[in-house]
Amino acid sequence: MTEPHVQSEVGPLHAVLLHRPGTELKRLTPRNSDQLLFDAIPWVDRAKEEHDAFAEVLRNRGVEVLLLRDLLTAALHDARARAAAVLAGVDDRKLGTDIADTLRSHLSSVDNVALAEILIAGMTFEELPAAEGQSLVRQMHPPHDFAIDPLPNLLFTRDSSVWVRDRVAIAALAMPARRRESALTDLVYAYHPRFSHSSRAYGAHSAPVEGGDVLLLAPGVVAIGVGERTTPAGAESFARSMFADDLAHTVLAVPIEQARASMHLDTVCTMVDRDAVVMYPAIQHSLQAYALRPLDGELKVSGPAPFLTAAAEAMDIDHLRVIDTGLDPVTAEREQWEDGNNTLAVAPGVVVAYERNAETNARLEDAGIEVLRISGSELGSGRGGPRCMSCPITRAPLRP
Repeated sequence: MTEPHVQSEVGPLHAVLLHRPGTELKRLTPRNSDQLLFDAIPWVDRAKEEHDAFAEVLRNRGVEVLLLRDLLTAALHDARARAAAVLAGVDDRKLGTDIADTLRSHLSSVDNVALAEILIAGMTFEELPAAEGQSLVRQMHPPHDFAIDPLPNLLFTRDSSVWVRDRVAIAALAMPARRRESALTDLVYAYHPRFSHSSRAYGAHSAPVEGGDVLLLAPGVVAIGVGERTTPAGAESFARSMFADDLAHTVLAVPIEQARASMHLDTVCTMVDRDAVVMYPAIQHSLQAYALRPLDGELKVSGPAPFLTAAAEAMDIDHLRVIDTGLDPVTAEREQWEDGNNTLAVAPGVVVAYERNAETNARLEDAGIEVLRISGSELGSGRGGPRCMSCPITRAPLRP
């Protein structure tokens, strides 16, 4: 068992947090998929198979795969975790006092496996425990409305927490459909024995920042996308936390388009080697960065400057090698939408990528990058690739 520690995007991956999809995906319908941030209704059994294959690819490379559901179930053995979980799962404003009290009582009585399932998969009004008396809330809500919302985006474990060195930052998720994810992740890190000695950085109650926007370009150098999910206030708060804990000397705040196709920085750019990125070519020359650095206890902000220039300077290298998504503008746009840029490095120059992005994968291999292909026809329906679906817990340091 390795201690949590992450300094880069490409150091050899030793332990990673995944979430195997389950009943929460079966809650998706054409009526609610937009609200729950999915672009299509996934075939759940196939999504499970694809995720199992993804996990096996990682295990075959010597990576320890931790599953969020298992960690949450174990954490719930602690009475404090159970109390916090019930509190986070039940919303008095939505249910009213009577139903909320009944539901809290019910959740307090179920076993840990059942409680973890309800917290992840949610609960409809028809699944609520029976209660005596009349309830306007029950009568006015259709039976398939959610009393506890499901968390289908929990699949994307990258977003709710980020490890920087030996500290974990619990993210503040921007979209209402995802905000409760941080509470579950927080429970795991607070009460699972695996993380009992882990320290915190940042906090979920600060301004919105999501893990998909955070790239650890090199030890001490962090890039943060600012767009649909991470706000300028979130980026600044995160940077101040990094400096206060001496986790970084430079944070690059990178404005990105506020659009579904580029919801996070890692949808347009990820690292594939210690000096190389795969990047959507449409933004290569327009992507800018503000450099944030600590100075005499204050925050110094400079720029904007071209992202690739600012990143290379902060990383103390001559330049970043850029591998384009696709071979032409149309292919690039298609493969960027299908997460061609969203690769997970398991070691320098070795990445996991969706097999469907054939031309991007070919370009990666032409550049000397080993590509471990996985199927993502169903997993990708929530607009997330291998990096989105993985939260590195431990990476080995990069050797000079």
